Amino acid sequence: MSATGAKHTPFSLIGSDVTITGNLSASVDLHVDGAVEGDICCASLVQGPDSRITGHVTAHSARLAGLVDGSITAQDLVVESSARITGDVSYVSISIEAGSRIEGRFSHQAKDAPTAELKLIANDSAG
Repeated sequence: MSATGAKHTPFSLIGSDVTITGNLSASVDLHVDGAVEGDICCASLVQGPDSRITGHVTAHSARLAGLVDGSITAQDLVVESSARITGDVSYVSISIEAGSRIEGRFSHQAKDAPTAELKLIANDSAG
């Protein structure tokens, strides 16, 4: 049996008892239940409701349920009802559940735009 994050494991897990200070980069899916103080870049991010991310998030897809203090760039973004986001949000498609709180600007990106090289622009019709 391999530990999470081994070569052939499809995801990496940051447990609720873990705090990471520094930037994270993962070529696989990342599940965060703990705290991350730094930027995250990964294929797919799933954030647990009790987790905290302080930094920029860049992912192909992201499902956010905890606290994010930083900007988010994702092609497919799901913001769950427990999410609390402070920062600008750039997306191709977005789903926001009732009860979530987001303080920041929204900008829609073209579907074929490279995720990591986006410039955030204000969108007055964020709704």
